[in-house]
Amino acid sequence: MTENVLADGLSPMPPESADGARAFLDVRDLRVHFPTDDGVVKAVDGLSFSIERGKRLGIVGESGSGKSVTSLSIMGLHKAGAAKISGEIWLGGQELVSAGPEQVRKLRGRTMAMIFQDPLSAMHPYYSVGQQIVEAYRLHHDVSKRDARARAVELLDRVGIPQAARRFDDYPHHFSGGMRQRAMIAMALSCNPELLIADEPTTALDVTVQAQILDLIRDLQAEFNSAVIIITHDLGVVAELADDILVMYGGRAIETGAAADVFATPQHPYTWGLLGSLPRWDRERTERLMPIPGSPPSLINVPSGCAFHPRCAYDELTGGLATTVRPELRAVGTNGHRVACHLPDERRRQIFDDEIRPKL
Repeated sequence: MTENVLADGLSPMPPESADGARAFLDVRDLRVHFPTDDGVVKAVDGLSFSIERGKRLGIVGESGSGKSVTSLSIMGLHKAGAAKISGEIWLGGQELVSAGPEQVRKLRGRTMAMIFQDPLSAMHPYYSVGQQIVEAYRLHHDVSKRDARARAVELLDRVGIPQAARRFDDYPHHFSGGMRQRAMIAMALSCNPELLIADEPTTALDVTVQAQILDLIRDLQAEFNSAVIIITHDLGVVAELADDILVMYGGRAIETGAAADVFATPQHPYTWGLLGSLPRWDRERTERLMPIPGSPPSLINVPSGCAFHPRCAYDELTGGLATTVRPELRAVGTNGHRVACHLPDERRRQIFDDEIRPKL
């Protein structure tokens, strides 16, 4: 069947799944490679996931696993010519990888928005916080400066900035870290986006402010029924906020599923390591925290087979598959829980029950 092209030049909605469901964001076999003098950096190498309106997805993994590169690809923020991007990114029925920069720019801010990891560097130092929110709002709405200012003040007040009308004219460096993060959220929400990406939204904030920011994201997301992606290395943030979890390692997804399933019955040895290094405050812990040995792989020379095998304590139990064959995601339950691991299911369950669960 021949596809029709939409009036704005973007590709049409992909086919529905067998059950008629259609995700608001659908990423298919995304690959983001950066050519360098030392070789090709395979920052994202075959990533697929989806998220519906009203849901929150947590993407977790160590630094260098491809989390932020994925978010920048969705937003269309990679520098032109710096990255080779392939695959498909469907947003509300529009395909973004094949779309032109101007077409993606029209969606950025209005349909999708991002809360960056460091609001001090993400916000312009020469313009007041209020002016930057006004600019973001007027870019997509034909309103007067007065109406845009009123909208900016309203948003600053909504995200908990005290004396919002007066703080409108303050510059980013006048705000504390938590206040800048709130202002960044106000800017991201100025056009009521349908997709909100939060990249490490609580980094460098004290625990009290972290809790306030997470509560704010949850409340605003519920109000606007938007899809939210939380990118973090902190499983505590994911446990607090996410409905579903995607664990990344070496530019690929190695485990996905509902948050309750991933926390209760994690399937991948890397996920075991992440959970084992997480402090627990809800009960006494008899074992020391278990850091994951070794370092994340070079994305120029990713290990053959399973990228995690040089750090995995169980790679010898796979009959050599771990070092030669790259595992693909496969179902391990009835609730969409999937894992990319060569360990036989029964052996993996035995290891988890006997060795891992008592230490978590």
